Amino acid sequence: MDISRPSCSLLILLALYILQLAGCMNAKINFREKEKQILDQILGPGRYDARIRPSGINGTGPAVVNINLFVRTITTINDVKMEYSVQLTFREQWLDERLKFNNLGGRLKYLTLTEANRVWMPDLFFSNEKEGHFHNIIMPNVYIRIFPNGNVLYSIRISLTLSCPMNLKLYPLDKQTCSLRMASYGWTTDDLVFLWKEGDPVQVVKNLHLPRFTLEKFLTDYCNSKTNTGEYSCLKVDLLFKREFSYYLIQIYIPCCMLVIVSWVSFWLDQGAVPARVSLGVTTLLTMATQSSGINASLPPVSYTKAIDVWTGVCLTFVFGALLEFALVNYASRSDMHRENMKKSRREMEAAASLDAASDLLDTDSNTTFAMKPLVRGGVVDTKMRQCEIHMSPPRKNCCRLWMSKFPTRSKRIDVISRITFPLVFALFNLAYWSTYLFRDEDEEK
Repeated sequence: MDISRPSCSLLILLALYILQLAGCMNAKINFREKEKQILDQILGPGRYDARIRPSGINGTGPAVVNINLFVRTITTINDVKMEYSVQLTFREQWLDERLKFNNLGGRLKYLTLTEANRVWMPDLFFSNEKEGHFHNIIMPNVYIRIFPNGNVLYSIRISLTLSCPMNLKLYPLDKQTCSLRMASYGWTTDDLVFLWKEGDPVQVVKNLHLPRFTLEKFLTDYCNSKTNTGEYSCLKVDLLFKREFSYYLIQIYIPCCMLVIVSWVSFWLDQGAVPARVSLGVTTLLTMATQSSGINASLPPVSYTKAIDVWTGVCLTFVFGALLEFALVNYASRSDMHRENMKKSRREMEAAASLDAASDLLDTDSNTTFAMKPLVRGGVVDTKMRQCEIHMSPPRKNCCRLWMSKFPTRSKRIDVISRITFPLVFALFNLAYWSTYLFRDEDEEK
């Protein structure tokens, strides 16, 4: 009995130890505490130096950094300053073998940092940037994830104002290509290489809306640059924007057409209505000039001719031509009046002369001579005139001369010709204008 009592007590103690060990195994692991321990272990003093770049693939060669972007919004595209503003999520990913750690059997996926200065960072910059800022509301929108195999993911939300040189020769029927360029500032390609992430390097938000442009497509490419200090890795993404034409059709083209057509109303007014025709011509001319100056105020002062300049210039010429047409009509009207007055005075002088000749004949004493003159005139001369009229056919008139003969005065003929000529020439100009610029746009797109 004495031997069995110690053995029973040992069994009881062993059972209690096994139960305690099972409870410890079932207890939850504090992963936050483990993360702290791992970070202190891999980033502790004397273990990691952020000033030294990581080694390349297989421990040799330059460090490779994969880039991808997520375009959140494109706020403005400024034609005058030739720039555009974009907000994007920028991501970099590279391998740093010094940051490897134990993932506790797959239960610790990654470590998260918010201080970028604790690890090595690529010295990337945006080469065509004008302005830029980070987002710090409510907290800085940045994080760094360290994966068990040493991969580092850096993500940040930034807003940039970037330069976008534009060619406005086809404005507003143009397409613009705006680039986003990223390059290394200090590390050459012997130490650092940027690559686009495989698969989908650039993502764009689905509900992206721009007021005057449509994002047609985007292309990724490389733009390595060589300088006196070496070759530097560079990436770029080209955003192809197409200008929305409906806005300009409503705001510019249709009002200009209406002003040109209104200037033609003066052709249908009476040539004596001088105040009405002058006020109509001057008003349309000033309105067209104001429209042209307003259009040019919203565009940069470039040295070449734009498509909108051709349109407004020709419309202004038509309006100015309508005003000059009235000046010509007024001059022709006064000339017609002067000619009618001259004809009237000439007829009066001829009538007076004929009356004087008749009175002289009545006063003569020779009755034989007076009696023979009508006989000779009526018998011989009239007969010859009738024969000439029979043998001579009347001159034929074409349809244009026959139609123009309905308007006896030159001033009226000028108005009638202008009613046909101005609309016809303007229609031909529209045909040439739209065919030229639309077909040129299609060729450039191809």
